[in-house]
Amino acid sequence: MKNLLDYRLLIPLALLLGFAPFYPQPHIVEKLGMLMAGTLRKPVDIFDLAWHAWPFLLLAYRLARDVRHRRG
Repeated sequence: MKNLLDYRLLIPLALLLGFAPFYPQPHIVEKLGMLMAGTLRKPVDIFDLAWHAWPFLLLAYRLARDVRHRRG
């Protein structure tokens, strides 16, 4: 589990999977815009948001865990 949460894996994963496809607009940006507009209704769009968001969530978890550990 420790290797899965290594920054050398998490950062490229978040950048590549999180923002793919890069052109014309990253899916995560498109899906978050749909969520804010209230138009994120189709199951495939919800799954797509989850698929592109999980690397960022895992990276945020790791960062929060490390900050909490350093503070004591």
